[in-house]
Amino acid sequence: MTSGELLRRLGVPELPPRTTPFDPGYSPVEVESHLAQSAHLMAGLKISMACWIIADEGQTRRKIAAVRAAGIPVLTGGGPFEVAAAQGALPAYLDLCATLGVDRIEVGEGFARCALDPAHTVAMAHERGLGVQFEVGDKHSGAMTAEALDGCLARAQEWLDAGAAYIVVEARESAADVGVFDASGRLETTLADRFAAAFGLERLVFEAPLKASQFAMLDHFGAAVQLGNVRLEELLRVEIYRRGLHADAFAKGRLRPAGPSEAAPAR
Repeated sequence: MTSGELLRRLGVPELPPRTTPFDPGYSPVEVESHLAQSAHLMAGLKISMACWIIADEGQTRRKIAAVRAAGIPVLTGGGPFEVAAAQGALPAYLDLCATLGVDRIEVGEGFARCALDPAHTVAMAHERGLGVQFEVGDKHSGAMTAEALDGCLARAQEWLDAGAAYIVVEARESAADVGVFDASGRLETTLADRFAAAFGLERLVFEAPLKASQFAMLDHFGAAVQLGNVRLEELLRVEIYRRGLHADAFAKGRLRPAGPSEAAPAR
């Protein structure tokens, strides 16, 4: 008996990776250990914030090489992109990302207030072999409102039309009073549903940095939802919840395993 055989007996479907954990400054050894344990569960790994820029560059290169060797895309967060754009250093930032081996950059408009042309920005990235994802949502003005949502959706569509691969919904590291989470950290399902209806879960990543936000997203959308901003040490907990193997997920109809005689196909 192997763990894979047991999962099949339990009726747990084989799922493609749908969580992109983030690295807020782990050491290369920590990253390499998590890759050995959980690489098959990662849709990507985001080297988040600007920590990777001020770390020893040799160690940053080591981390990126380890992630790419595991066959996982390397992403950068939107914060340093915004700073570089505001400081007139966007070409230099993109050059560095390409030189280090980054696969995809995150573009944001959440705090620096730079007016960016999506087509031009995406073209600059593509010229350097970099993919693009666009993060929607302000970092400092509170949760999205229903009134502001139409503008957010329209702006996100502009970036998709320009060639961005994914839309990321902001939640920072708190998932409270930001994005689709209210001041108490409760998921505003009506807002989340608007994003899902507009772009589909395949092109949409919801940041969910805390246990409550992660479980709320999985409860609401089921196993198909893509999650970001999950810390590496919390990845396995998220994935057992996604598969209905967590005590709090087992009773949830859309997450509970089908059972040994009616194992469901991958969803």
